[in-house]
Amino acid sequence: MSACVPTPTTDPDSNRTERDHRPHSPPEGPRRRFHVSAADLSASIAVFLIALPLSLGIALATGAPLQAGLVAAAVGGLVAGRLGGSPLQVSGPAAGLTVVTADLIHQYGWRTTCALTVLAGIAQLGLAHLRVARSALAVSPAIVHGMLAGIGVTIAVAQLHIVLGGTPQSSVSANLGALPAQLADLHPAAVSVSVLTLALLLAWPRLPGSVGRQLRTIPAALVAVAGATAASALAALSLPKVDLPSWRSHALAGVPDGPVLGLVAAILTTTLVCSVQSLLGAVAMDKLAAGRTDVRRSDLDRELRGQGAANVVSGVLGGLPIAGVAVRSTANVRAGATSRNSTMLHGVWVMAATLLLVPVLELIPLASLAALVMAVGIQMVSLHHIRTVTRHREVLVYAVTTLGVVVFGVLEGVALGIAVAVGVALHRLTRTRITHDQRDGVHHVHVRGQLTFLAVPRLSRALHQVPAGAATVVELDGSFMDHAAYESLQDWQHAHHARGGSVEITGRAGTRIAEPASSTAGCRCRPWTPWRNHQCEAPVTPTAGTPLEEAAEGPNGHQLARGISAFQRNTAPLVRGELARLAREGQQPSQLFLTCADSRLVTSMITSSGPGDLFVVRNVGNLVPPPGEESGDDSVAAAIEYAVDVLKVRSITVCGHSGCGAMQALLKTDPHGAQTPLKRWLRHGRPSLERATDKNRPWARLAGREPADAIEQLCLTNIIQQLEHLRAHDSVTRALREGALELHGMYFHVGEAQAYLLTEAAPESGVFDQVTGAADPAEPNGTVLYDTRA
Repeated sequence: MSACVPTPTTDPDSNRTERDHRPHSPPEGPRRRFHVSAADLSASIAVFLIALPLSLGIALATGAPLQAGLVAAAVGGLVAGRLGGSPLQVSGPAAGLTVVTADLIHQYGWRTTCALTVLAGIAQLGLAHLRVARSALAVSPAIVHGMLAGIGVTIAVAQLHIVLGGTPQSSVSANLGALPAQLADLHPAAVSVSVLTLALLLAWPRLPGSVGRQLRTIPAALVAVAGATAASALAALSLPKVDLPSWRSHALAGVPDGPVLGLVAAILTTTLVCSVQSLLGAVAMDKLAAGRTDVRRSDLDRELRGQGAANVVSGVLGGLPIAGVAVRSTANVRAGATSRNSTMLHGVWVMAATLLLVPVLELIPLASLAALVMAVGIQMVSLHHIRTVTRHREVLVYAVTTLGVVVFGVLEGVALGIAVAVGVALHRLTRTRITHDQRDGVHHVHVRGQLTFLAVPRLSRALHQVPAGAATVVELDGSFMDHAAYESLQDWQHAHHARGGSVEITGRAGTRIAEPASSTAGCRCRPWTPWRNHQCEAPVTPTAGTPLEEAAEGPNGHQLARGISAFQRNTAPLVRGELARLAREGQQPSQLFLTCADSRLVTSMITSSGPGDLFVVRNVGNLVPPPGEESGDDSVAAAIEYAVDVLKVRSITVCGHSGCGAMQALLKTDPHGAQTPLKRWLRHGRPSLERATDKNRPWARLAGREPADAIEQLCLTNIIQQLEHLRAHDSVTRALREGALELHGMYFHVGEAQAYLLTEAAPESGVFDQVTGAADPAEPNGTVLYDTRA
């Protein structure tokens, strides 16, 4: 029987779009054959090398059969990788599930734990069917981080006993109580292997030099366990090692046996931890891969469905519970994976290792795996998370959740955290201070905190203390106002105006807040709202006799007049003080920003700069004519000389953008045709075209991927070429030699609203890295600028 196959179109872009919107369509012949890219293949190997020792270590920490960790890793890769909604997230046995699983095994045994894993997977499938995945994101990050920190503490304390050569107890309190006796009875062999594992784990990512950079591509976890195993074998140490029984004796899921309420609580706990960790991991992977056009955003309901199916299969086959794993997922993205093929292949490699590498795996000392898992547990108590929750004043929620998980258990700790979070939120909503005083004849009403309906009576009392006709300033020192408070404040404001008084409403920093728009007040656009084709329902008519009246006669004049009027009304009061200072002191910009004249590039917006920050030069194609080739047009060279020698700017940025019309014209222009002004100007871009078409030069790369097409390749290459032209100018050369100037290359993708910076590592080869909200020069993964002073 032949299937009815749609006739493919001739437009490759149309084919791609059609396939993207029909992910479950029938095969289309040879073009739909399974294909694995080289990036996915290499990423799958990197993830496999991390997953193998961690899966064994997590199984050891839970007290489950060691094969259970390998089964879960393989199923997580194959089932969750194929059915999940986050293409780059890697699923498997997670450290966050260690405490939950260990408690279930201790209470109900292994076969019942497998059955509970199946039931938790079915519960996840039900939640996915109800499409409630996004509701998991409503959980406060302080609760999630506190839960993971509590689990991390529990893991670390338990594994410390194995590191010291002993046996862990059933609870954190019991482990802490038994620790003095364990320290008094150390096992030197176990301690030495554990210390070697931890040393390699810490030192490997910090290897210096170019050789170290190459070696660091090998996962530290693999190096640590392999090094400890080799040392143990060479020293002939007598230590407990990995024991993988025959698969014939592998225990599968059994019928749940235990009290009904206890089993229901166990299913809820497993479902909660698996789901929340997986969904938050999917969101984190979206942020990590932001700006990459070759990766789709996560479908959270589908991801929950894939996790549920994986837990059902893993439980049936006698594997550990499965969730998205941050360490493996991050490694997958960093290794350049482009699709779910890398996740699935990693599952294939784990399955192959499980069947073929049993003699090698059984050489691994348990103390080495325990040290590895203990390190993972310690890393789950993140100082970055602690600083974040402290900054947001949620440290109490974090601390209560962490202690609750450590002392009582995961479900109880999370419940305590939710209760405290609700209490803190209610406290913030009700803790509003409203004061009234008079200074220099002006009445000040100061509101500290959130303004809700609960504070309306106090607000009304304070406002009615203001005499009729008095000048009043209402200071709102908060970030939230509900509808009841808004109406109360607005009604009083209108009444006070009617009695001859004046009212000014200011925000937290004392800046004026514009009055709310009303049906009779005309257009009240905010500073950035008059974007593309924006039209107000009630256009502002310029006052008769003003210079704007003539300009407002035609449609364009009306648009210009409305924009200027909106600026004078809303923006000018906010910037008048700063502009007055700049008028007194003169301009002192720190950067020369050379970019294209394209109307879609709003330089102040994409650089978050204000008046006086940037000295901007715009032209068609962001071109920098080399010295001596201006042919009478010295404008760009004059701007460079003025910025470097007079304004003493400290950096120059050449910024190109996607879909540049100048680059498209450069590709299509016949250099021997009629020389129009545009063609004469574009000749300064011909070196960029020659560089882009030179087969001996590598293509520029954008956040690890190749350019989408020849135009994007030319846009990226043009940035690099214009930086070379820039360095040829005498003033720039001199400033670079003196170390007083930096050069930066920047690419702005208009459709994605994503900025990329040319990296220092390989400026000549054109490697552009994306700039995200997480980029921080103090962080190891922060974006490095192209600094030519070196």
